[in-house]
Amino acid sequence: MSQRVTPRSFLTSHLRTRAAVLAAGMGVTAVVGAGIAAAADTTAAAGNTAKAVQAQANAQAKAANAQAKAVNAQAKAVNAQAKAAEAKTAEVKKAIEAKKAEKAKKPAQPAKKKASWVDPVEQYTISATYAQAGGMWQSAHSGQDFAVPNGTKVMATHGGTVVKAGGNGAGDGPAYGNAVVINHGNGAYSQYAHLSQVNVQPGQVVKAGQKIALSGNTGNSSGPHLHFEIRTGANYGSAIDPVKFLRGKGVQF
Repeated sequence: MSQRVTPRSFLTSHLRTRAAVLAAGMGVTAVVGAGIAAAADTTAAAGNTAKAVQAQANAQAKAANAQAKAVNAQAKAVNAQAKAAEAKTAEVKKAIEAKKAEKAKKPAQPAKKKASWVDPVEQYTISATYAQAGGMWQSAHSGQDFAVPNGTKVMATHGGTVVKAGGNGAGDGPAYGNAVVINHGNGAYSQYAHLSQVNVQPGQVVKAGQKIALSGNTGNSSGPHLHFEIRTGANYGSAIDPVKFLRGKGVQF
């Protein structure tokens, strides 16, 4: 019986073929494994990105909600303030209407008349009085002295017509300095002396309280003041008590 002998070269070729197949199989397996791993990494990265996007979206949504709440709160505050202002306006209008209604119920009051007679100066201090004795006068003092600063406004004590004005006592003598005499009618005259400035002239019509001069220290005077007389005539020697006279006209000293 004969034996079949396999040539050595055939065996060697066969082994090489199997080794190549095995090597190829191992390569494919490695490639497939690497692909699977890469795919897994990509999936994980995609998942992480999605979570980050979602977290950012959630944060933005919370911020938007907070801002919306703040806007709503501010709007409520503005509305409350507007309502309070409307209520205050309504209250003021109501008070005005009530005051008008109360005023309408009261009878109309006559307009106050301006004083017919007034003090010749304001904010004064009474110094020498009428009929006071002293070495400053020939006999007794003929008027009422009002101590005021130099340049104080002197006013007509009542409406009338200027009959004398100027230096030398307006004709009554140098002791009076610059002076003015006004005729008020009904036998009443007023005289203003020791003036630093005269602002009227004879024949001029004046009203009560009108500026006629500025006080001064001219003539026989020991200091700035206004010498004031009430006379029954235009000239010196006809003076009467000016305080008593003016009190009878409603003027209080």
